[in-house]
Amino acid sequence: MRQISLFDVTLADGWYAGVDEAGRGPLAGPVVAAAVVLDHARPIAGANDSKKLSERQRESLFTQIITQAHAFAIAEASVAEIDEINILQASLLAMRRAVTQLLDQGVSLDRIHVDGNRCPAQLSMTCHPIVGGDGSDAAIACASILAKVTRDRLMRDYDLAYPDYEFAKHKGYPTARHRLLLEQLGPSPIHRLSFGPVRRALERAVE
Repeated sequence: MRQISLFDVTLADGWYAGVDEAGRGPLAGPVVAAAVVLDHARPIAGANDSKKLSERQRESLFTQIITQAHAFAIAEASVAEIDEINILQASLLAMRRAVTQLLDQGVSLDRIHVDGNRCPAQLSMTCHPIVGGDGSDAAIACASILAKVTRDRLMRDYDLAYPDYEFAKHKGYPTARHRLLLEQLGPSPIHRLSFGPVRRALERAVE
């Protein structure tokens, strides 16, 4: 497993939060973001990019993170917001909401480290975008786990509301089975109408 470096959160340049999102690629459901401030005295053993972990590992680490981190916050942007402002801007919006939640909790932040090459706007602290950050920065890795587990749980809840779409299995990602069900059933209320496969399925459904 690739080693994750734990940035010292007590350095002179102050506390930072790692920020990441889950759910940019799916055809359905919200995009979820998390922000995590680690406690240097209670490191999260085994933290890594959530995509490189099994579901069982993610669930176990989720519990460790929310109990051992100095602070954390989880936020989302809705399907309606994704369709209105596009998935990139919705992802950045969810990130900004997560960081804002930390500030509202009274957490003092000097900077944030964000996975990727873009930073959310309208935040007062310095932002460092890190491409591949979920595999090199422990706080970002932990944020990726919180976001992924939270979103997967949301999609399992949606599966109860819309069982014909099998959201619990594919979590909204464009698997062959999901695309087949989308073609057969048309979009559900939680499908992203701005995404090409969903838009085309809707157009065929109303013909």
